[in-house]
Amino acid sequence: MTTTRSPKQPPRPSLPMIAATTATLPAVMLSSLAVAQPAAAETRPSAIPATLAAAIQAQTAAVKAGIIPAASVPATIPAGLQPARVTPAAHTVVRGDTVSGIAGRYGLSTSAVLKLNNLKSNSVIYPGQRLKLTGAATTAAKKAATVSPASTSSRTYTVKSGDTLGGIAARHGVKLSQVLSWNGLKLSSVIYPGQKIRIGSPVAAAPAAKPPATAAASPAATRSGSYVIKAGDTLSGIASRHGVRLADVLSANRLKLTSVIYPGHKLVIPGKTSAVQPASSVTPLVPSSFLGFTYPAAVVSSANKNKALLNASPVPSLAQMQSIVADTARRMGVDPALAQAFAYQESGFNQRAVSPANAIGTMQVIPSSGEWASDLVGRKLNLLDPYDNATAGVAIIRQLIRTSKNLDYAIAGYYQGQYSVSKYGMYSDTKNYVAAIKAHRKNFS
Repeated sequence: MTTTRSPKQPPRPSLPMIAATTATLPAVMLSSLAVAQPAAAETRPSAIPATLAAAIQAQTAAVKAGIIPAASVPATIPAGLQPARVTPAAHTVVRGDTVSGIAGRYGLSTSAVLKLNNLKSNSVIYPGQRLKLTGAATTAAKKAATVSPASTSSRTYTVKSGDTLGGIAARHGVKLSQVLSWNGLKLSSVIYPGQKIRIGSPVAAAPAAKPPATAAASPAATRSGSYVIKAGDTLSGIASRHGVRLADVLSANRLKLTSVIYPGHKLVIPGKTSAVQPASSVTPLVPSSFLGFTYPAAVVSSANKNKALLNASPVPSLAQMQSIVADTARRMGVDPALAQAFAYQESGFNQRAVSPANAIGTMQVIPSSGEWASDLVGRKLNLLDPYDNATAGVAIIRQLIRTSKNLDYAIAGYYQGQYSVSKYGMYSDTKNYVAAIKAHRKNFS
């Protein structure tokens, strides 16, 4: 019996067989398969139209043109764009102020402020004093003063702290040369608080010279005439006030034009019979010797000038000066008790103290040591100024401590001199000084 059967299917080759089969394909066949891959894989980017490229380049150039190079940018705001600086008409001096510091604060030159206030580079300024910074205030005062010129004929002005002759003249609408002439003063004359300054020609006061009969009734006044010098007096002013020549006053008192006179001293006022009077001997404010040592005349003369200036100037009280010394020491890194000990030993906190050696003020600093102290702190110090005087003394103390082998030698150096101490050792009086300073330091600690 025959049956129909379906043809037998050949078995499927395994994967290795496929690989073998593929490997046996001709190269032409493989290249045909490669061509059959999708065409998207080899799509080339289309070129940028020329107009678009030009536009991109133009935009890039514009951006670069809008950027300002760093080298072209100024480091500071141009003066025309800076806010306007407002300078007040005047500045009231506060503790620690200096003329140069005030000038810098308001964008002015130091010379301009000095000139505006008729000050010198070594003039002393004090807290509460008003310094002019512009001429606006004096212009108004000048207009007001010129409204009633007749009032200047017999007007007097009492000098206040901080006044200057130039400022007084401007305030009353007159020339400085006129004020000097009316009062027998010079540009170098020193004026003091409480002093009376005549505003107006003394000719208007001539009627006061009308009573010659009264003067004749007491001729002894001229024969034995004398005058006690007051603060602010000058020899020419005294001569003019008494109706005598300056040369006669100088001759009668054995003085020169350069001689210094002091408040409280008596001057002979020469009259017709003044030749019989002995010339007065002026007692100096500062003696010429101290502890058996006599100082050169030039040093003593300078000391007397400084003493006269300090006597006529407002200075801090003893308690205020003690506080100034302590504050200065703290600020400069020196033990306040030690600085106070020096100030107490040297002057008792008296800023008006001046020695025959011309040691000035609370810390008793001589001018040459003041120059050294100025170098130490990097600015010019005025020893007549209470704050600068304290700064000078504390600066010297600090430097002596830094450069001496111990504290005792530093203290001795302030009194005897550092070089002398290192070469000769401490003298007996120096040892007493060191002991006193150390005792005072304990009291102030």
